[in-house]
Amino acid sequence: MHVTDRAPAWTLAVTAIVIIQLGAALSTRLFDAVGTGGTGWLRLLFGGLIFIAIARPRLADYRPADLRIALVLGLMTGTMTLFFLAAIDRIPLGTTVAIEFLGPLGVAVFRSENRRNLIWPVIALGGVLLLTEPWTGAIDWVGVLFAAIAATGWAGYILLTQVVGDRFSGIDGLAITIPIAALATTFIGLPQAWGNITPWVVVQAIGLALLLPVIPFTLELQALRRLTTAAFGTLMALEPAVATMWGVVLLAQIPQAAQFLGVVLVVIAGIGAERSGRRTPIPATPMA
Repeated sequence: MHVTDRAPAWTLAVTAIVIIQLGAALSTRLFDAVGTGGTGWLRLLFGGLIFIAIARPRLADYRPADLRIALVLGLMTGTMTLFFLAAIDRIPLGTTVAIEFLGPLGVAVFRSENRRNLIWPVIALGGVLLLTEPWTGAIDWVGVLFAAIAATGWAGYILLTQVVGDRFSGIDGLAITIPIAALATTFIGLPQAWGNITPWVVVQAIGLALLLPVIPFTLELQALRRLTTAAFGTLMALEPAVATMWGVVLLAQIPQAAQFLGVVLVVIAGIGAERSGRRTPIPATPMA
């Protein structure tokens, strides 16, 4: 039994959140060198190579229908990555993640099996509004649009990652989807990065790939095998709080009082999500 099998599913998700937002904050340091698209592409490229080296998936072991789902998830992951990075280049990390959280929030609202659990998305939405402060009129609406597109991708990522986790053994699903995501982002990322891929950039990109996607996506895959999408989606309410923390620590993005209140609300919603329900793992079913 792996350590991740013994750990409570919600702790895997929370650990992934912390690592993801750390990786997001540190990714901004590559923007000047290779652009947001280049940063996302390099992260996915090296992440995909790492997953392939570890898992060595055999495509022949899986049904065409399963591979099609992996293809869609890969495309969605690539889209989510590019638009998220483009957003944090224009608006604060905590604000971006607060907007992007509307994707998991939608998953929680529409997939919750217990209507009483809908209180958590409502509380989280209040926190999101306080974090974004749309009434001030000072927000970069292009950045908001990019974050909203990433939110759609995040919602699809949650739903499809659970399906991939059910149908593929181990981390085979990630060893297929992340290379697809890297290939999909090549057309934007490579032109931005071309001519600026130095040895130091490569070292940074490999480190960032471990922080995002390798370690957290693996943890999320394990968590989604044991949680309902509603529980997982609402638990993602912790993302804006953690993103705001890393924004303060690493990017000097200091939130105002109302935004701190928003952090408190999303944390409350995240804690409540842990009670939303569990999910019995479904064995992967590769073809012999």
